[in-house]
Amino acid sequence: MGKGIRDKVVILGMGCSRFGERWDAGAEELMVEAWQECLADAGICADQVEAAWLSTCMEEVNVGKSALPLSIALRLSNIPVTRTENFCASGTESFRAACYAVASGAYDICLAMGVEKLKDVGYGGLPNWGAGAGTLNWLWSPNMTAPGSFAQLASAYCARYNVKSDDLKRAMAQVSVKSHDNGSRNPKAHLQKPVSMEQVLSAPIIAHPLGLFDCCGVSDGAACAIVTTPEIARQLGKDNLISVKALQVALSNGQEMAHNSWDGSSFLTTSIASQRAYTEAGITHPREQISMMEVHDCFSITELVTMEDLGVSPRGQAPRDILSGFYNHDGPVPCQIDGGLKCFGHPIGASGLRMIYEMYLQFLHRAGTRQIQRDLHYGLTHNLGGFPAMNVCSIAILGPLQP
Repeated sequence: MGKGIRDKVVILGMGCSRFGERWDAGAEELMVEAWQECLADAGICADQVEAAWLSTCMEEVNVGKSALPLSIALRLSNIPVTRTENFCASGTESFRAACYAVASGAYDICLAMGVEKLKDVGYGGLPNWGAGAGTLNWLWSPNMTAPGSFAQLASAYCARYNVKSDDLKRAMAQVSVKSHDNGSRNPKAHLQKPVSMEQVLSAPIIAHPLGLFDCCGVSDGAACAIVTTPEIARQLGKDNLISVKALQVALSNGQEMAHNSWDGSSFLTTSIASQRAYTEAGITHPREQISMMEVHDCFSITELVTMEDLGVSPRGQAPRDILSGFYNHDGPVPCQIDGGLKCFGHPIGASGLRMIYEMYLQFLHRAGTRQIQRDLHYGLTHNLGGFPAMNVCSIAILGPLQP
């Protein structure tokens, strides 16, 4: 079995556009916005990038099926560029591809870019895109909606752990209050206003028990990373290097839908991918060793359940940890320091790279007023694409490269 990617690849530079309702910019402009920051941060010339990967999910409504929009918008010098897609894990997939290419020795310097342009496509939510999604929606789940599916996760969680619905709603409300508070400190976030517990609890219900503030919105944005080896980074004059400790992906194999061994209260793929990632990174006690996290909070219940699937909160105890402030900005394991999907925004192809961008800023003490003021060892990002019964999970773990 392979030994993984730990400390074979470091981040040379990163960039991220402002997320939000970007009526002022198309997908290409958003990519250029992120690229300019990334290239300046890396301190290299564009022609030093040897290969690139572009992640988008809903290609029919923004960049199309090929990777040409990236090579043309950035005027890349006729290098290989590949488009990747894996639902909401698409951004992390492009990062994984770039890192593996460097770790293999095939290339010295690679680019991963993620972008999604969704706000001005003439549709209020996520559009029904292409034949693949048509098969998913019309054949397997013709009556399923994302809020409805994740509301069932909340009901299953209550049944599994004998949690009263009102108690769960209060814990979910604290998830949103925390993320809005963090997002208010972030000038690139889509939503930048704090909310109170009362506002969240009294908001209109979308799919019981999920209210308006329990659901993330639809955003435009782009994020990118340039990666290389530690040796090349040092030759380029870089120190204080941020290393990739683990990259793992797990996809549903149909078990959850095939029989009732899965009770609908957790994500099997998250448990599997995170355990693989901990082994790869050398983490044995995630609750004590992980310093900060960005997880896939498409709905507040998703974040709550993910805390247990990652092994950071004990089973059935995530509501207690959340209400105690364990995951707050000043808590033991801050989560969604930049506002998360809920407040930074969720342009699908960019979200995984946006999460890594926040970890990168925090490690380098560049996060401004939201900077965590203590030593940081491991940062974890988690993407979840699809539905509770059928999904893609990706985990990335980063940390400072030891001398």
